[in-house]
Amino acid sequence: MSSIDKEDVIKLIIQFLRENNLDHSLSTLEKESNIYLNAIENKTKFLQDIIDGRWDNILKQVNHLGLPKHMLFDLYEQVTFELIESKEYSAAKTLLRKSNVLRSMCEEDPDRYQVMEHYLDQPKQSIYTTEERRKNIANQLEKQITVAPNSRLLTLLGQSLKWQQQQGILLPNSSYDIFTGTVPIQKVEEDVFASKPYVSIKFPGKKTYAESASFSSNGQYLATGSVDGFIEIWNYLTGKLRKDLPYQAKDSLMAMDQSVLCVQFSHDNELLASGASDGKIAIWKVKTGQCQKRIPAAHMEGVTSIAFSKDSSQIVSGSYDQTIRIHGLKSGKMLKEMRGHSSFINSVLYSADNSRILSASSDGTFKIWDSKTIACLYTVNPQPTMEKGQLNPMGGLGNASVQTIVQMPKHLDHYLVCNKTNTLFIISSRGQIIKTFSHNKQTGSDFVAATVSPKGEYIYGVTEDSYMYGFQYNTGGQVGKVKVSENEVVGLASHPLSNVVVCYDDAGYVFFFKAP
Repeated sequence: MSSIDKEDVIKLIIQFLRENNLDHSLSTLEKESNIYLNAIENKTKFLQDIIDGRWDNILKQVNHLGLPKHMLFDLYEQVTFELIESKEYSAAKTLLRKSNVLRSMCEEDPDRYQVMEHYLDQPKQSIYTTEERRKNIANQLEKQITVAPNSRLLTLLGQSLKWQQQQGILLPNSSYDIFTGTVPIQKVEEDVFASKPYVSIKFPGKKTYAESASFSSNGQYLATGSVDGFIEIWNYLTGKLRKDLPYQAKDSLMAMDQSVLCVQFSHDNELLASGASDGKIAIWKVKTGQCQKRIPAAHMEGVTSIAFSKDSSQIVSGSYDQTIRIHGLKSGKMLKEMRGHSSFINSVLYSADNSRILSASSDGTFKIWDSKTIACLYTVNPQPTMEKGQLNPMGGLGNASVQTIVQMPKHLDHYLVCNKTNTLFIISSRGQIIKTFSHNKQTGSDFVAATVSPKGEYIYGVTEDSYMYGFQYNTGGQVGKVKVSENEVVGLASHPLSNVVVCYDDAGYVFFFKAP
C-alpha cells in the first residue's frame, strides 16, 4: 500500500488556507514548516501573463510560492524597471521602498538595488521592457512551479468517503464525522422478508466452497471460512473482498491448515474466532489479520461451532468429538468441558448474560447448561406435531439432528432452533417450546439451517432441497419461498441491522438477498 509523504499533507493544508484567504495561518504554517506550495491552477496562463507583463496577476501568485531568492530578485527587478519605463513612478517607488523582496536586495546586494534607484531619478524609454527579458524570467519560473487542481484536500476527502462507501464501510447517504472518523451507529431497519437476490460470490475452483459464514454485530464485516482453509472478509453490499483491510489488499489472507467449519466475531467486532476440521481453533485480529492466539488441541475432532463470551475473555466450542469446551482466551487452555450428547455437536451459544450455554447435537437434542457448574439444566427433543400413526421425520423412532441455535433479538431468553424436520422452533431458556413454524411439506424438504431478521419479526429457514422460507413471527404464517440454488445449501447468515441474508452452497457460491 502506498505511503503518504508528510510534506504533501502540509501542502494540501497550505492550498486550503490559501483558497480560503486564511493568510495569517498560511504564513505561520509556511514559516514553521519551511514548506511552500509551488503550485498554480493554470501554468500556461501564468507564463503567458509574464510574457504579456501582467505583473499585478503575477505578484499576487508569487507571494505564495516558495521561489528561490535570486529568482525573486530577478522578477521584482524586472517589474520595477517596467513600472519606471511606463512612468508609473509612484508604484515603482512603493515597490522599491516597501516590498520585502527589494528591501532584502538592498541589504544583500546594495549595488544592484542602487541601479534601480538611479533609474527612477533618470528614467529612459524601453531599455528593460523587452519580450526577451520577460521570456528569460518565464523560463526560470517554469522549472520551479507545478500545476495543482483547486481544492485538493476536499476532493481527496470526498474520494475517500466514496471509496469507503464502495467498500461497505460507510452506508450510502449516511452522515460521517470526518474529524473523529466515526459514523453514527447504523439503526436497525424495519423488518422485511429478504427475497430479492442482488449479488453473489463464486469461490475459485470446482471443490472450493464456504463451510461457514458470519456477520459482525455492527454489520460491517461478513466473514466466510472455506473448505480449503481460507478465511475472508467481504463487503456485503458489493460481494467484493474488503480491500480496505491491508492484509487482504496484499492477498495475504487469514488461513488454517484444514477446512474452516465455523467463524464467529467477538461482541466488540475486534476479533474473529475460527474452528477447523482438525480440531484447532484460531483467534484473529480483524483489522490486521494477525493471529492473536492458536489453540492447537482444542478438540480431538473437527470444531463445528464457536462463540465468544460477553467480555471476549472466553470462547465456547462444540465438536464432532461430542464435547463442548470453554477455553480461556489469554491462556488458550481448556477451562471446562461438558459431556452429555451422544453425537456430533452442531451449534453452541452463550446466553446474553453468560450464565447459560446452549448446545445443539445430531443426537436430536437441544441442551441448556449452567456455564459455571457445567450442569445440564434442560434437555429438549424438538419434534414437529405428528398425526396419529404418522412416523417421525426420520422415518422411524430416531431423533432429527438439531442443526443451529440463534438468539432472538428482542426476547434474549428465547432461541430459534432448527432441526432436520419441516418445522422450526422457538425455545425458551427454560427448555419450553414457545412457537413453531412449518412449511408442512412432509418429505424431501427438511430444514438444515435457520436465522432471524434484525428485529426478530421474520424467521428464515433453508431446506435440503435448497429453498429459503420466510415466516412471520407473530402469526407463524409463511410469507415467502425462494429457490436459492440448484446445489446443496450448506448454511445461511443474516445481517444484524439490515434486511440482508446470505446463503452458501457446496458448489462454491454465496448468494445475497435483500428486501425487494
